Amino acid sequence: MAQKNDTTALILAFLVTAGLIGGGFWWFTQRSGSDLSKILAPTNTPSGSAGGGGNPSVPATADPNANGNPSTAEGFADVQNVPSGLFSYGGSTTWAPIRLTTDPVIQSARSEFRLRYVDPISGTPGSGSGIQMLLQDEIAFAQSSRPVRDQENQAAAQKGVKLKQIPVAIDGIAIAVNPSLNIPGLTIDQIRSIYSGRITNWRQVGGPNLAIQPFQRPPTAGAGTIEVLLGDDSQSGANVQDVATTTAGLRKLATNPGGVYFSTATELVPQCTVKPVPIGRQPGQFVPPYQEPLVAPSRCPGQRNKINVSAFQSGQYPLTRNLFVIVKQNGAAEQQAGEAYANFLLSPQGQALIAKAGFVSIR
Repeated sequence: MAQKNDTTALILAFLVTAGLIGGGFWWFTQRSGSDLSKILAPTNTPSGSAGGGGNPSVPATADPNANGNPSTAEGFADVQNVPSGLFSYGGSTTWAPIRLTTDPVIQSARSEFRLRYVDPISGTPGSGSGIQMLLQDEIAFAQSSRPVRDQENQAAAQKGVKLKQIPVAIDGIAIAVNPSLNIPGLTIDQIRSIYSGRITNWRQVGGPNLAIQPFQRPPTAGAGTIEVLLGDDSQSGANVQDVATTTAGLRKLATNPGGVYFSTATELVPQCTVKPVPIGRQPGQFVPPYQEPLVAPSRCPGQRNKINVSAFQSGQYPLTRNLFVIVKQNGAAEQQAGEAYANFLLSPQGQALIAKAGFVSIR
């Protein structure tokens, strides 16, 4: 009988103990808000996957760099869908510093992707000639310092293809004068009036009594074409002289006290023989394309003026534009090469090199 009582007592003690443990665990989960299913769930379930409790807006994918998206590719080694071979390209002279800075690094990181810059068979290099070369199947992709024009899109359509422009950098247009000319600045309207022939003397814009001699690049150029300032439907004045290259424009400007010339800021701002001019949307609201204070020609080339990056990036400087990679959408290796090149430049490594070349990163 004693043995039976001992057995009964042990069973009752076990049941009491189990009840206390179970009740305590129930009290803990209810009071603390803990979810048993979450506590016991596997820790390696991807967030957002089937059966998981993660954010449904985050898809259960592999490495986010796997798709070669330029917004996620950190460097040139991460960019995917890069074709192998030698690819010719051409276009804007504004791009020269970018080519010199980025292309050797791209080819060092991706030896399968070889690049060769080529000049047009006839005429001078520029955005327009580069797009024409692209349409004539002479190059794989083009570099442009202006958007594609309507007639260029029409020419592409006649060949059964479309042109895609991919912005990769920000540049500014700078106005430069002879270093001896003293003017406080120019408004956009005044610049347009100078190049349309309505303003012909510097006295009309707060300068000395001196005839204005405007210079410009030919229409095939990107930064130098007059449409940058006047628009597609406007014509330059009869007194505007064409110069073949920016180098020729700088030489003309250095020897002409009343001269004025415009081109990409990266080409004009650091020069020793000309003076960049502050620009404003309204009188008295002038923003310089250079970092103040202005470096005098007498201190150059020991010191050079630098691009006003913050004003370009914020849009405070009124004459900015994008630089584009122009791709012919034909489904061939040329399209893949152009898109890969743009993806290289849009990666953080590419944007850093663009900034090193003197331009403003777009991201």
